[in-house]
Amino acid sequence: MKNEIQKHEDNKNGALQILIGALIGALAGAITMWLIAPQSGSETRAEIQNKTIEIRDRTTENIKQAVAHVRSETGKVTNEVMDKAGELKQIGKDMVVEQIDRISVALDNGKTAVKAV
Repeated sequence: MKNEIQKHEDNKNGALQILIGALIGALAGAITMWLIAPQSGSETRAEIQNKTIEIRDRTTENIKQAVAHVRSETGKVTNEVMDKAGELKQIGKDMVVEQIDRISVALDNGKTAVKAV
């Protein structure tokens, strides 16, 4: 029981030490950045804003190009589907005409058979 309590306490101390170390490191990094910053905060904000606008513009252009590509590909697929639909429509018409011809022949044969009786 005593070993379990000791292990639990060691885990708490280890986590606390890591947390304290991370906080000290973050504080040291912030102070170092503040002391050696190459430009003022307003200049940095302006640069960030300019970069953000540049990235937005590039992204917008990329999206426009992607949309144009998708439209082009969609147009190609639509044309292919329409062509295939036309082919299938013609095949269907040909099959209907063939069936009507068979029915007409069967009717003629039936009429001839009835007249012969």
